[in-house]
Amino acid sequence: MQVDPTKLGAEEAYRLITGIVVPRPIAWVSTLSGTGVVNLAPFSAFTFVSPKPPMLAISVGRKAGIYKDTAHNILSTEEFVIHIADSPLTTAVHESSAEFPSDVSEVEHLGLATLASEKVRPPRIAAAPIAMECRFRQCIEFGETRSRLLVGEVLVFHIRDDLLKNGKIETEALDPIARIAGPRYARLGEIITMKSVFQTSKSASSDR
Repeated sequence: MQVDPTKLGAEEAYRLITGIVVPRPIAWVSTLSGTGVVNLAPFSAFTFVSPKPPMLAISVGRKAGIYKDTAHNILSTEEFVIHIADSPLTTAVHESSAEFPSDVSEVEHLGLATLASEKVRPPRIAAAPIAMECRFRQCIEFGETRSRLLVGEVLVFHIRDDLLKNGKIETEALDPIARIAGPRYARLGEIITMKSVFQTSKSASSDR
């Protein structure tokens, strides 16, 4: 079967792409409005774009021509916190994706406890195993829908004590949730550990 993307509307293309690009990590983002309302929303168009300085990016779309509160808040305050949620938080992550009025805090509505951040004003979610305080660095718009790619620099990593070992995250202990198509989520299945290609190549070259 072939699908011509030029014949698809934005919503049809969205449904197709989100079923193909799976599983996707979820950025659970807290921001602060100009009036002090704490906004919380999940974004599965999410990745890292630089290790030094560490920089993360989320893509925020528009609905009925209006950008989500997260985009407005980040561009106006230039501060946000990205959380990585574990499986016990799946329901809260999903429910925070609902369309709330801008003067309603998802954090308060869901009864989530927060902690003060160290270097930014938006608070972080206490139950999240990982939280990354970010400073806005760049915004790029893409496509006819003018989706905004928002890039932020990580100022502070907050990592649950049992997750960090020898500078690496214990992925199984993190138990992250991922997004697939529609209102569906996934957990990690079998983890396959392969021999490092980099180490093999380095070892081979040193033997010559």
